[in-house]
Amino acid sequence: MKQYIFGILGLMVIAGMISCEPNNPYDLGPVYDVAGNLEKDSVKIAEYLETAEYDSLYRIHDPSGVVIIVQEEGTGSRPFNGNLVYTNYVGKLTDGSVFDTNIQSVAEENGLHEDGDEYNPFPFYVVSASNSTSSGAIYGFSLGFKRLRSGSKGVIIIPSPYAYRDVDRETIPANSVLVFEVDFLGMD
Repeated sequence: MKQYIFGILGLMVIAGMISCEPNNPYDLGPVYDVAGNLEKDSVKIAEYLETAEYDSLYRIHDPSGVVIIVQEEGTGSRPFNGNLVYTNYVGKLTDGSVFDTNIQSVAEENGLHEDGDEYNPFPFYVVSASNSTSSGAIYGFSLGFKRLRSGSKGVIIIPSPYAYRDVDRETIPANSVLVFEVDFLGMD
């Protein structure tokens, strides 16, 4: 009986040592702090809105932290999960620098145009958080467009947790608040 108990204890010690191994394949590093970054971004967005000059009919401060500035009200309905939305957009950082667009003249003005680029309305699916990777756009687009009517023009300000989080992209620094000027063309 003693050998049986020592055998079980020995296996438990070995299992404990393996799970504490520094090369543990389940150690994926620090967890992204959504709440902490939303809090930081809410301050950045408030500061941005103090100086940004946007004519608007009204502003929506979504509970998610996304801010929607409606400049021209559409007459269509609002999209819901599963709708395919078509938009023209200009993506900017809060310092005003343009990092992306699907409008050729804006791309040319900001040095983003490359030979062979095509400029068509941007399609993406409105999705919920649980399937946000299947939309074709950052999740903040779904959050913002759910508050707009088809035919609207406006600005969607997206906190970093609903954009690229802590990933550095070529023209977008990690943890950036993104500002999109959008023209909601329609939906399927």
